[in-house]
Amino acid sequence: MRIALGIEYDGTAYNGWQRQSTGDGVQAHLEESLTRVADEAIEVTCAGRTDTGVHASGQVVHFDTASQRTERGWLLGANSNLPDDINVTWAAAVSDDFHARYSATSRSYRYLILNRLARSSLYRHRAWWVYDPLDAARMHRAAQRLVGEHDFTAFRAAGCQASTPVREIKSIELQRRDDWVQLEVTANAFLQHMVRNITGTLVAIGRGDEPEDWATAVLESRDRKEGGVAAPPHGLTLIGVEYPPEYALPANPHG
Repeated sequence: MRIALGIEYDGTAYNGWQRQSTGDGVQAHLEESLTRVADEAIEVTCAGRTDTGVHASGQVVHFDTASQRTERGWLLGANSNLPDDINVTWAAAVSDDFHARYSATSRSYRYLILNRLARSSLYRHRAWWVYDPLDAARMHRAAQRLVGEHDFTAFRAAGCQASTPVREIKSIELQRRDDWVQLEVTANAFLQHMVRNITGTLVAIGRGDEPEDWATAVLESRDRKEGGVAAPPHGLTLIGVEYPPEYALPANPHG
């Protein structure tokens, strides 16, 4: 049978999602935990790989198994074997045609910026501290220029291995709440470092270092060197993955 899981993790201690020969990936811990529960080797496929230091509250994975466990059994069993910074939030039996990556219709990320003179000890691993004043409304207006289907070469990492740089941003919102500036972006899929590079460009606009239409100029340049610095990974969280309603997956509790 095929099982889907919702996964949450603090990425601070990990070299990203992917299992690797050197470094510590979230995937390896999850597979080791599920292997104990299933009493057979388990390999999982995720909706979207996250980089070193990036977090997730709405990651989704699937795996195939011959073991019979209840959904409650998969959830509690997995969590009993996982470190405190990784946990399963839900488990659901799915049809064999479900695929965590290829069945997804969109992914959503949140980027959190602390915008004040004083740094935060509590959020040092969860938000980018920017002490220069930021105009969030200006950043939001600039960001709307990126909505739609475009060639996002200017916002992809140099080592990005995606076969095409074309992606469709369905929505991008920036808002300020007191000292916090929050970006939320939904797209059909993302390129490596795409959200971080967009965030860095918007921060330069929010500071007043660049005009609002600079986002358009960077996009049209198709040159990563024309954009802003990459925002640090620790402010980024994968908050949700959307699937067709026929799969009837549980709602992400932290989306």
